[in-house]
Amino acid sequence: MRLAVIEGRASLLIDGTIVDVERASVGRFSTVVDELYRDWSSFMQWSTDVAAGDRLESELRSAQWGALARAPRQIFAVGLNYVDHAAESGFTVPEHPMVFTKFASSIAGPFEPLKLPSDNVDWEVELVAVVGHGGRNIAETDGLGAIAGFCIGQDYSARDVQMRGVPPQFSLGKSFAGFAPLGPVFVDTATFLQQSDVTLDCWIDDAIVQSASMKDMVFSVPRLVSELSSIVDLLPGDLIFTGTPPGVGFGQQPPRYLRAGEVVRSTISGLGTMSQECVAHRDAS
Repeated sequence: MRLAVIEGRASLLIDGTIVDVERASVGRFSTVVDELYRDWSSFMQWSTDVAAGDRLESELRSAQWGALARAPRQIFAVGLNYVDHAAESGFTVPEHPMVFTKFASSIAGPFEPLKLPSDNVDWEVELVAVVGHGGRNIAETDGLGAIAGFCIGQDYSARDVQMRGVPPQFSLGKSFAGFAPLGPVFVDTATFLQQSDVTLDCWIDDAIVQSASMKDMVFSVPRLVSELSSIVDLLPGDLIFTGTPPGVGFGQQPPRYLRAGEVVRSTISGLGTMSQECVAHRDAS
């Protein structure tokens, strides 16, 4: 199952066509994508019998694609979850997931411009897991059952804000407007995991800067679900940014950050590609 937000409306993508969820279900399911995650089992069952619509995906403009969540109740982000990224950041691999949050006001569509609030904005392509059933004290063996599916995310970071002060301001430095783009498509867990391998890639213009396999994660998605749910209730629609592979600007010598006019492209196997054009904050409308 492939889900998207088209012109602000939750939509299924079936055989190259678009099916508006609310219209096809005659109002049973909402046009708001966040509401679908909260009734995930029923929605998944209904979606298996939906017929293709009448509009081709290829006819869509970038501006028509929206974020795959707008109001998650909780956003978790995992740091240092790839060994080589921990090394380039100057840290050892943690014994337990290093977790912070991104605030929901940072969520953006998959092709919206990225306003650069400083000269120290970094990129971090990430696989984002969306919670379906959730709960508390979920065993690692049951972890995937709590996840509805996956999409691409970028954990953009203003390193000057993130690192100022003692201790550093991780959550604030990663929560400027547009710092959590999501999309373009959401794929359910079973379909996504049919792939033999999953690769995360990120380009700045035509130069590839990040490329790694999901298998390189230190803490797997089921482990993250187990660790998080041992402390908090995971709620339907919650987002888990699962960490970024090596190749971020902060780890280069000297550090290299995004500049106005550059385009960041993020790709994950089976989830398509999203991109953001960087614009100076003073030049953004």
